[in-house]
Amino acid sequence: MLLVNDIDLYYGASQALRKVNVSAEKGKVTCILGRNGVGKSSLARAITGRHPVRGGSIVLDGKDISAMAPADRARAGVAYVPQGREIFSQLTVQENLYTGYAPLKRSQRQISQEIFDLFPVLKSMLKRRGGDLSGGQQQQLAIARALITRPRLLVLDEPTEGIQPSIIKDIHNVITILRQQGEMAIVLVEQYFDFARELADYYAVMDRGEVILSGRGDEMVEEDVRRHMTV
Repeated sequence: MLLVNDIDLYYGASQALRKVNVSAEKGKVTCILGRNGVGKSSLARAITGRHPVRGGSIVLDGKDISAMAPADRARAGVAYVPQGREIFSQLTVQENLYTGYAPLKRSQRQISQEIFDLFPVLKSMLKRRGGDLSGGQQQQLAIARALITRPRLLVLDEPTEGIQPSIIKDIHNVITILRQQGEMAIVLVEQYFDFARELADYYAVMDRGEVILSGRGDEMVEEDVRRHMTV
C-alpha cells in the first residue's frame, strides 16, 4: 500500500530525513520508533504531504504521490492524526467530525455507526465543544475524524502522548480492530515502546533522520530497540 523510497527532507538548510525507506501493508501496522527529535514526525509529515521531500519517492498503491498536495493525498486515501490532535476547539464534536467530509464525494458524506461503535463516548458528546473534552477524548475525536475520510492509509503521530492509561487501552483496541478489518494500512509513530510492541507487524527505529533498525514486529529485539529510544 505504501512505499517510502530513499526520501530526503529539509527544513531550510537543516536535513531532517536522510534516505529513509519505510513500507506499510494493508491490514498491517508499521511502527516508527525513536526518541524525540530523530525525524519520526517529519516522516509522518512527508507521507501526508505537510512538508515536501527533496529526494526519493512516496508511492501509494503503485502511484507516486510525492508531488501531491495534502488535500489531494487525502482524496487519494491518506488520513493523518497529527501529534497534539489539532481538533477545532471552538467547534462541537459533531462539527469536528463533519470536517472529515472534505475529501469525500457528496454521496459519501455521512457518519457511519461504526465510528460510534469504536468511540462510544463521542455519541454522547456530539453537541459539546471540542475544547471542553479531555485530552484522551480529543484524541479519540481526532482518530474518528480521520476515519470518516475512509482512508486506505492511516498515519497516527504519537496517539498516546499525554493520554491517560484507560484511553490508551481504548486506542490500542481501536487500532487492533482496524487492523483485523484488513481495509487499510496503518503507520504508527510512537515513543511508548510497550504500546508499539504489542501492535507492530513491522517496525522501523529512527535516529538522526535515518532508519537504523527495521524488521518484523515478532522479531524485534527489545534491548536493541530500547537502547535507541532512551536519552
